[in-house]
Amino acid sequence: MLLYLRLPRQMKGDRTSAVLIATLPALLATLCCQNVTRGDTWTELNGSAVEFWSFRERFHRTYGVNSQQFDQRLRSFQDAIKRHVHLNSLSTSPKSAQYGINQFSDLSQEEFRNLYLQASSDQAPLFPGPKTEGLPAKFDWRDKTVVAPVPNQLACGSCWAFSVVGAMQSVHAIGGSQLMELSVQQVLDLKLVLQPEYPYKAKTGICHFFSPSHGGVALKNFTAHGFSGQEEAMMGHLVEHGPLAVIVDAVSWQDYLGGIIQHHCSSQRSNHAVLVVGYNAAGEIPYWIVQNSWGTTWGDEGYVYIKIGGNVCGIADSVAALFL
Repeated sequence: MLLYLRLPRQMKGDRTSAVLIATLPALLATLCCQNVTRGDTWTELNGSAVEFWSFRERFHRTYGVNSQQFDQRLRSFQDAIKRHVHLNSLSTSPKSAQYGINQFSDLSQEEFRNLYLQASSDQAPLFPGPKTEGLPAKFDWRDKTVVAPVPNQLACGSCWAFSVVGAMQSVHAIGGSQLMELSVQQVLDLKLVLQPEYPYKAKTGICHFFSPSHGGVALKNFTAHGFSGQEEAMMGHLVEHGPLAVIVDAVSWQDYLGGIIQHHCSSQRSNHAVLVVGYNAAGEIPYWIVQNSWGTTWGDEGYVYIKIGGNVCGIADSVAALFL
């Protein structure tokens, strides 16, 4: 069986700023006295020292100042700053997505893709059914307390598992059970136990067997369809069946902070699995509400919003509904 699968705004006068003000002079003095490995490092730091030092403090980076890794991360960080300027210059529509510094800002684009964008999917058949009539203007499964907290896959290509398990958790709760976090680590068994019984390790390991008598959640069936050109029908699918596991193109998500992604979001290749938990079609720009698996420091507390219509980010290409 094949499964088709904000950074919070910097506040003036906060503790990070105080630490930065106190420690930046010491950093700069140290650099002046050290034998820096590359002649242009000081020039580059002079233009972005505040931002990079604040970034290192906020995301607990431990690489030393006078090191090759520091040089590499600084250059990736500066490339990211340039990328943010370009992406934000294109975001001129109401409630457009905003791009800036987050936990991925010291990764090169190649590193980011290799670490986080390794999902793939077969082409799903187009949805054959009619669109659902009389849909509400807004619908969010979180309002019904059937969506688990935002997970963090860490540097492991397990997004597809988080997407599927997220959908299973919600469908299980929609069916009348208590919302429980299931074990992503055991997902290949298709009979899930609770997260504490089988904790996530951010790597593939040997499967631990549980007897059939052990309580768990089993996946009975699923559907996988493409909804390109039929996103209103996809809205009905969400309302009827629960949160949907989808495969998207997330290349530009490395720099996402919040707002509605409306364009410049595709390399023409699906590469990341996420969970669509709702939509809002009441405003000027209708959008999908999407839970990611990169923790709550990414995006809007772990969520991303994608414009409905036009198959933005390939969000309608491969859409799975699960049945327990």
